[in-house]
Amino acid sequence: MAIIKPHQSRPVKAAILGVLIFILVFIGARSTLLQFGQQEEITLSGRTMGTTYHIKYIDDALKLSPEQVQTQVDDVLKEVNRQMSTFIPTSEISRFNELHQINTPFPISKEFATVVATAMSLNKVTQGALDITVGPLVNIWSFGPTKRTDTAPSAEKIAQTMQTVGIDKLKLTEKNGQFYLAKSTPNLYIDLSSIAKGFGVDQVARYLVSLGVTNYMVEIGGEIYAQGKNERHRPWEIGIEDPRYNGTRAVQTIVGLANQGMATSGDYRNYFEQDGKRFTHEINPNTGYPVQHHLASITVIAPNTMIADGLSTGLFVLGEDKALEVAKAHNLAVYLIIKQGDKFIVKMSPAFAKIAKSTEQ
Repeated sequence: MAIIKPHQSRPVKAAILGVLIFILVFIGARSTLLQFGQQEEITLSGRTMGTTYHIKYIDDALKLSPEQVQTQVDDVLKEVNRQMSTFIPTSEISRFNELHQINTPFPISKEFATVVATAMSLNKVTQGALDITVGPLVNIWSFGPTKRTDTAPSAEKIAQTMQTVGIDKLKLTEKNGQFYLAKSTPNLYIDLSSIAKGFGVDQVARYLVSLGVTNYMVEIGGEIYAQGKNERHRPWEIGIEDPRYNGTRAVQTIVGLANQGMATSGDYRNYFEQDGKRFTHEINPNTGYPVQHHLASITVIAPNTMIADGLSTGLFVLGEDKALEVAKAHNLAVYLIIKQGDKFIVKMSPAFAKIAKSTEQ
């Protein structure tokens, strides 16, 4: 739900998993070079994690060509998928999910362990709302990879599935530099889709930094990290989408993003209705049911995109009042768009208000 503000008169628009991205140059090319003073502005785009990515950076006389940079970016993202994609049967996460022995340490990579540890920490911050074991509940509500039924499961089915859900059933340990995961119930299933894209963004950002790039923007499926300045020597200008239930799209507001990650979660794209009742894809792991509140979307700005990604999911599940309460308690930068009748109202935490104010200056 982020929108990159265009600087051309005829920008190209691309829909990305419910996120509207205004690309700064045309999307079809693998790379585009624009003269920027004595530097070159380079734009790359491709596909990963079932969505698209877009990268923009200022080339400070790098030794690598844009094509070489993109090849290595693709390798970075392939490695993230190899570790954490539930769609790859041989990935680390898939092999762990297939493991049915309880309390059996399963070796995982440092990167996988970092994401799991962060998810566990954010589970506490969000009062249990971010739970990477919620996948089985998502599936029975027909929002998973199986064929959509648009039918609510029975209360008995929900109660039964709840027995296999809970981040407290997951244990992460380390011994001599090797990390291990273990489950205390045989059917525990983890899904990192609420946080892995953000981690992928951060990994690409680290790669660019390793090349000596100091001004760049990385986006995967709407999750963004930006460092330094854009081509106009200003913080990267990112728009937050105005949530609309009629399928149209527009910009709600724009913030300047510099050396920060940003992610948005909302319920207005993926849902079904049954007997006049609306069921969204965001499931509350504490109840087993889709969330029922008036929060249309929430945007989080954090030190890195992995944290922003996980927080946006967890805080959205909590709803507008509790999310704002948690944000104030932990000094989190959050921007909430709340449905009120036929209109939307905006609320933001004090930390986000400071960022918004600096953008206006």
